[in-house]
Amino acid sequence: MAKSKFLQMLGKVILILLCGIFFSCLLYACASVGSPQGGPVDINPPRFVSSNPLPNSKNYNKNKIEIFFDELVLIDNPSEKVIITPPQMQFPVIKSSGRKVSVEIKDSLLPNTTYTIDFGNAITDNNEKNPLGNFSFAFSTGEVVDSLVASGTLLNAENLEPISGFLIGLHKNLQDTAFTKIPFFRTSKTDEKGQFHIRNISPGTYKIYALNDLNRDYKFDQPGEEIAFHDSLVIPSFIPSFRMDTIWKDSITVDTILNVHYNRFIPDDIVLFSFKEKFERQYLRKYERTEQHKFGFYFSAPVDTLPKIKFLNKQVPKDFAFVEYSEGKKTINYWLKDSLIYLTDTLKIEVSYQKSDSLNKLQWTKDTLDLFVKRPRRADKKDKKDKKEDKVDFLKMNMEVSSPIDVFDTIKIKFSEPLLHFDSKQILLQQKRDSVKWDTLAYSLIQSKINPMHYLIYRKWGYGNEFKISVDSAVFIGIYGKWNDKQELSFKTKMENDYGHLYVNINGVEGPGFGELLDASDRVVRRSTLKDGGLLFMNLKPSKYYLRYIVDSNDNGIWDTGDYALKRHPEKVFYYPLFLEIRQNWEVEQNWDVTATPIIRQKPLEITKNKPKEKTKVNAQNKGSH
Repeated sequence: MAKSKFLQMLGKVILILLCGIFFSCLLYACASVGSPQGGPVDINPPRFVSSNPLPNSKNYNKNKIEIFFDELVLIDNPSEKVIITPPQMQFPVIKSSGRKVSVEIKDSLLPNTTYTIDFGNAITDNNEKNPLGNFSFAFSTGEVVDSLVASGTLLNAENLEPISGFLIGLHKNLQDTAFTKIPFFRTSKTDEKGQFHIRNISPGTYKIYALNDLNRDYKFDQPGEEIAFHDSLVIPSFIPSFRMDTIWKDSITVDTILNVHYNRFIPDDIVLFSFKEKFERQYLRKYERTEQHKFGFYFSAPVDTLPKIKFLNKQVPKDFAFVEYSEGKKTINYWLKDSLIYLTDTLKIEVSYQKSDSLNKLQWTKDTLDLFVKRPRRADKKDKKDKKEDKVDFLKMNMEVSSPIDVFDTIKIKFSEPLLHFDSKQILLQQKRDSVKWDTLAYSLIQSKINPMHYLIYRKWGYGNEFKISVDSAVFIGIYGKWNDKQELSFKTKMENDYGHLYVNINGVEGPGFGELLDASDRVVRRSTLKDGGLLFMNLKPSKYYLRYIVDSNDNGIWDTGDYALKRHPEKVFYYPLFLEIRQNWEVEQNWDVTATPIIRQKPLEITKNKPKEKTKVNAQNKGSH
């Protein structure tokens, strides 16, 4: 009996101990804080589940659309990314709530019309922001849902960059004025690759345009808007086609390859080239007197005609100043010659200049201006005594040379003020013959067309030579009486085997043109005019180069933009699709048919600035893992 009671009590004790251990573990687990070990990171976009109305519904005449997804969603920047066609004059209310996206159309619905809500990549999941790319929703207010599609690519005409965020529009009205007077009939927007798909088009004949719509009125009525137009008419249709679809057993084993038949909508290869017409509103941005003997006018656009200046508080000669253009003729500096003028604290002038009116035509306008300058503090007697009496304020002269120079370089001499006089015979250019003898050489000294205070020394330098330039004092005299100090400069030229040479045979185009070698940033480093069907680039520094060719239709040596009123397209540009590597002491000859590669694939990705964003690839790792 005693033994039985003992065993019962022992069992109760063990049970109590086990319960205590269990609850202790439970409390410890509840109290412990650690990183949650979730599942794999979600890399999938939201999936469409249902909608009200259903996709491609007919006879729907309500102004509200609701679309439901399989997870919480957000809508990113709908005013920029979402396009509704036909174009809406009042922008709809577009918002997300939980798993729903709602669209409330503010304009009155048109009868017998197919509406398309093109979301692009605006819809993302709430957590990982995975975009649901190229998602669109359509319904019709009539008995028919139009279903044709036209697609293509928009490129920048000058550099073949893909252009994102531009409107692409169709017009039923085939008159040229429709683009400038009437909103688009149907629209879409280019994605980050410059690609577009105009959906739910009815059968017919259309004209197609691209527009950077600055004022959101769906027509080209602002001179600063970038545009593109196409010469050919667009007639949407479809053709039976098929594609190869692969069914996989696992990640590496193919199960079945199927021929899937479908309707291919055409045209699907439209290429548009965007450009901005030559347009700059001209007006006087500001004026200032930066020094007592100098004042300047700063214009918004290059100035072809000098302003007319009349001094109101001084009698001055017609040739009162040295005129200097800078910043591509947008800035005009006046260096006053007469001390009786520039020693006046305030100059009151009447200036007449050309300014763009509301129709962007240049008209003469007139302003009265006060030009004043703050004088520096006058030096007192003690300051004057401390100054060295023999110190000369020389005319600043800077010769820009970094030895060794390239054989195609010029020597530039910069001055701090305009020159009144100089004697080029006093500039001695010599070439080293041996260790003790120098030969005097002829050269050309030419004033720069870009900046009249710069002078250029031209000469064929040759390979591997050593030179020196000697300038005596007072060779150059500035308009304010300063003269240069004595200077001497030595430099060498590079050796012949430091360079490579390139010759490119151009095929596929006719007429004048020129080629441009580009660096890795798509900047022009060398130019060559087409001659005898080829481009010659001599004395190239060893490097990796890219190449483009411009069809110079008017043979003026520059790329020219288009003009819609004249129905003139921009001059054609082609890119060589690969890089060209130039090495020391190499001669490279390259054949290039500029039309062999489709234009949308010509520009090398390495120098394409508007690259599509890489989609983030996430391995099957647990969230919060280390």
